Amino acid sequence: MKPRRRALLVDLALWSALAVPVLAVEWLHLHEPDSAWQQLAGIAALGAAAALHRRLPATAFLLAAAPGLAAASSLFTLSYGCGLAAFAYLMGLRSPAVRSALLGFGAVAVAGTLKIGIRQVDPAAEWLVLMGTLLFGAVFPWLIGRYWRQSRELTAAGWARAEQLEREHLIVADRARLRERARIAQDMHDSLGHELSLIALRAGALQVTPGLAEAHRTAAAELRSAASDATDRLRTIIGLLREADDEQAPLAPPGETVAELVERAAGSGLPVRLVSAPENTPEADDRTAYRVVQEALTNAAKYAPGVPVTVEARQDGTTTTVTVTNARPANGAAAPSGSGTGLLGLRERVTALGGGFDAGPHDGGFRVSARLPAPGAARAPVADAGFVHARRTARRRVGLAFGAAAVVGTVLIGGAFTWYAYTKTHAVLSPQAYAQLRTGDPLADVEPRLPERTISDPPVERAPTPPPARADCRYYRASGELFVTVDHFRLCFADDAAHTLIDKAVIPKAGTADQVREEEREWAR
Repeated sequence: MKPRRRALLVDLALWSALAVPVLAVEWLHLHEPDSAWQQLAGIAALGAAAALHRRLPATAFLLAAAPGLAAASSLFTLSYGCGLAAFAYLMGLRSPAVRSALLGFGAVAVAGTLKIGIRQVDPAAEWLVLMGTLLFGAVFPWLIGRYWRQSRELTAAGWARAEQLEREHLIVADRARLRERARIAQDMHDSLGHELSLIALRAGALQVTPGLAEAHRTAAAELRSAASDATDRLRTIIGLLREADDEQAPLAPPGETVAELVERAAGSGLPVRLVSAPENTPEADDRTAYRVVQEALTNAAKYAPGVPVTVEARQDGTTTTVTVTNARPANGAAAPSGSGTGLLGLRERVTALGGGFDAGPHDGGFRVSARLPAPGAARAPVADAGFVHARRTARRRVGLAFGAAAVVGTVLIGGAFTWYAYTKTHAVLSPQAYAQLRTGDPLADVEPRLPERTISDPPVERAPTPPPARADCRYYRASGELFVTVDHFRLCFADDAAHTLIDKAVIPKAGTADQVREEEREWAR
């Protein structure tokens, strides 16, 4: 499936999912009913937001917030709350700019505040609910999306940095190896080449010495030929050391394995025993493993002659482990050690392949161990202090932002809920008290039976009849239930000296207009 088509299907699925709460809330009568054109306009705004959130995330957020502001000045709606949070999260995920998000939040806050002032409702409670909804329904999801985007960017940057450091490490290792090759080549050319040349020269002089027996002449000729062959071999080695590739110099018989090396060392008189050897070892690992065993056996023969040596090589599919252990000397003394130059070179070679190398005393003897990864095996990225610090700083900043927003939001939401509960529960007129009120009663007789507060935003659009002209109408709730639609009572008093009750009416809750007359008859009994 093409990426563009896949993105279109994802956007359609998002639109469909966000349209479900709009229709479900209307069907379940969980809020004041909206007209058909209001529902269609809200769903269309969500569709436009779903189509624009990839290119214009801030615009998509404003489109998703518009139906909520139109339905309630406090922005707190069950129909469009999911859409508001979803597009705020996508704005944080898609857009790296903070300014556009802050402008969007500010625009929503200003629009909601203006609507609260125009409606002339209780401004304190409505504004607190507006700020709490904006914080928890928009700012928090935006912070989550922004943190997720920054986390992905930091992770990608960290892996890129690790790859760069690893490449630089390999370059440094290659340069060090080339310098070491050049140094070895120079030393071999200056010392061994000169000595071999002198040996060949002396052997040639000995061969032509007058009066030398034929057998001695043959031996001198063979010695001169061997010195000449050694000189040619040295020239080959020097040529390989001066190359920039990773070919192995023929310091050992071509194709010799670890097992054959151990067998040849044992045949020379070294008390060495092979415990196990891997089969089908990769070529690069085989050369390095061979060099580890060769260097360890050379050191054993040089610094601990006569001491038993154990060679063990294992392979578990991804790692080849080579261990060479010298036993404790018979006299109980610690095995002497040399300068460690050869072991240092082995350590550099093993670590350049991404493996591990250990060498040191062990149970009175000495042990050399190398762990070689298989070619192509994943290596752990090189730790970068700058990247780690940047990631910790980003997490700390996001954590502080979340903490500060949570504290402010908790205060706002707690204050808004407390004020909302107080104003709603202290404006409840029981149905029994309503039934006892009679038109014509003066306000002085009615007021002791009325609650201390009135409803500042009554559902006047559901009133069965318009209020009398030039009357002072007061509205009360018929129940103390919160966050649900309830019946309301309307009491209208005349503008005279006694403030006589001239009209009383029941405003039904959403979806129950047909039951008003039946309820009035029951309350009047």
